[in-house]
Amino acid sequence: MGSKTFIIAELSANHNNDFDIAVKTIRAMADAGADAVKVQTYTADSLSIDVENEYFKPMESGLWEGYRPYELYQEASMPYEWQLKLQEVAQEVGLEFFSSPFDKEGIDFLESLDVPKYKIASMEITDTPLIKYAASKGKPMIISTGLAEVEDIELAVNTCREVGNDDITLLKCTSDYPATIEDANLRTIPDMKERFGVHVGVSDHTMGSTVPVVAVSLGAKVIEKHFILDRSLGGPDAGFSMEPDEFKQMVRDVRNVEKALGKVSYEVSEKDKLRRRSLFAVKDIKPGEKVTEQNMRSVRPGHGIHPKYFDQILGKKAKQKINKGDPLLGKYFEWL
Repeated sequence: MGSKTFIIAELSANHNNDFDIAVKTIRAMADAGADAVKVQTYTADSLSIDVENEYFKPMESGLWEGYRPYELYQEASMPYEWQLKLQEVAQEVGLEFFSSPFDKEGIDFLESLDVPKYKIASMEITDTPLIKYAASKGKPMIISTGLAEVEDIELAVNTCREVGNDDITLLKCTSDYPATIEDANLRTIPDMKERFGVHVGVSDHTMGSTVPVVAVSLGAKVIEKHFILDRSLGGPDAGFSMEPDEFKQMVRDVRNVEKALGKVSYEVSEKDKLRRRSLFAVKDIKPGEKVTEQNMRSVRPGHGIHPKYFDQILGKKAKQKINKGDPLLGKYFEWL
C-alpha cells in the first residue's frame, strides 16, 4: 500500500443483468475518482443449494425479503463471459479490475484473467480452503471481517501466511445492508492493524461518506463502497450503493483527509517564528540604565530576546541607548 488510499468501487449486482449498464457503471466509476472496480465471480451453486427447506427458505426480513438464497444469487451473479470484456473496459479508463471469488472454479477463472489481487467476502472468512487456494496464487489478499470474531480473523490471516502470503489487508466491515453509523465501530481499525500486523481498511455499507472519511483518519488504506449509476434502477444492492456524484464527493473528502493528515511535524519556519512574542523596549532606555517592567514588555513580533529571559534581564544595565520600539538583543547587555 502506498501513501494514497486505495478506493474500490464495488459493482456487485448493480449491473442488473445488463452488460451495457455494467460498462456505463465502470466508466462512471473512473469519472468519480475510483482506483479500482471490483466485481464478484460466482454462480448460484457457488453459494447455495437449490432446495427449499428450513435452511434455504425465503428470507423473512431485510432488503432481500421473500428471496430464497439460491434465487437471489441467480439474479445477482455476473456472467463469467462478461468479465474479460469488463476488465478491458476498466483498463481502458485506468481502473484496476479484480474480483471476489467464491469457489475454486472462480479462482481458476480469475487466474486466466490474471487479476492483480483477490478479495474474500465477510461471509467466506471461515472458508479456509477457499482462502488458502486464493492466497496460494501469491497475490495481495483483501479480507472483509464483517462476520468475524478475533479467532476467525486469526485463522484467515494464518491461512494466508501458511502458504507464504503475507500481503494481507483486513477490512473493518458491518455486514448489514444498509448498515448504521452506530455499528461502524471504527476504533477497531487501528487495533486490527496492531493486533494482526496487516494493512487495514473499511468495507462500508452505510449511506454517505462519514465512515470512509473517519476510517482514513484512523489509518485505513483501503476504502470499498458499492457503486450504482442511479438507485432508481433498483436491484439487490441499490439500497446501500452510492451514486456517481456521491462517490465523487467521498473521493474528494478522502483526498482532503489525506492532505490534512500530512506527516508528524513540529517544525516552525523562520518566518513563522517572527510571528511569536519577544522582548521589546516600550520606553527609551539610556546607556547604563536598568531594564524594568516599565520599560520592557513581551509583545509581538519575534525579533527580540525570547520571553523566557524576562526575569533574568530585569535589573540589567543597557550597554547602549535602546529606543522605544526596538527589540531587545543580547548585544545590548553585559550579561548576554
